[in-house]
Amino acid sequence: MKPIRIFRHLVCQHPGYLGEYLQQRAIPWEMVCIDEEHPVPQQMDDVSAMVFMGAGVSVNDPLPWLEGELQLIRKAFDRDVPVMGVCFGAQLMSKALGGVISRGEGMEIGWHPVQKLAMNDPQGWLDGIPDQFNAFHWHADTYTLPTQSQHLLRSECFDQQGFVMGDHIGMQFHLEMTREMLENWIERYGSDLLLDSACSQSAQMIFKSLDQHMEQLHKISDLIYGRWLQRVLDRQGKA
Repeated sequence: MKPIRIFRHLVCQHPGYLGEYLQQRAIPWEMVCIDEEHPVPQQMDDVSAMVFMGAGVSVNDPLPWLEGELQLIRKAFDRDVPVMGVCFGAQLMSKALGGVISRGEGMEIGWHPVQKLAMNDPQGWLDGIPDQFNAFHWHADTYTLPTQSQHLLRSECFDQQGFVMGDHIGMQFHLEMTREMLENWIERYGSDLLLDSACSQSAQMIFKSLDQHMEQLHKISDLIYGRWLQRVLDRQGKA
């Protein structure tokens, strides 16, 4: 099987639980470290799918590598190469396909409930997932839905939390979190928690019942990652 190519934009953001999930299933993957100035590879004949992770910047910032990633996402959609976007990655997907990225009302940080919109899910992406579950969030921007996509998930703080389009999925929240990642983010970006925002939790609240939160989160991760990976494997079988 061709590897899944994962694009990293933060020096402290590895694939986390996503990497563990793929490794446990013997799915090959590789990392492109944009934060280390790796060029954006435009070829995709050598990959089975692509994942775009989060970032501490905005899709609207004048970033030297941004247009290369937007072009790559558009090519992936044209060629039916499955894409997953995480937080900033979901916003990249939206912008690449004509959506608009804008600042939300404050930041959404911490463990907040996400509601699924089952009526928009004829493909069964969310089958077996509770109508509401807690996910981990850390973002200030939001996006508009790309044309022909289905709005799958929302929260009280930010209406746009997840969409699908064919075999592609974008999620505003983070399913890939691990304790190590969380500790690293708070160490590096904890000043965000001092901002006045109704949807931002304190570090104490974030770490409260953390093991329970992580266990429940990874159950959701297994289901959503599994649905996306099955689509990747099905396409490999047809190649």
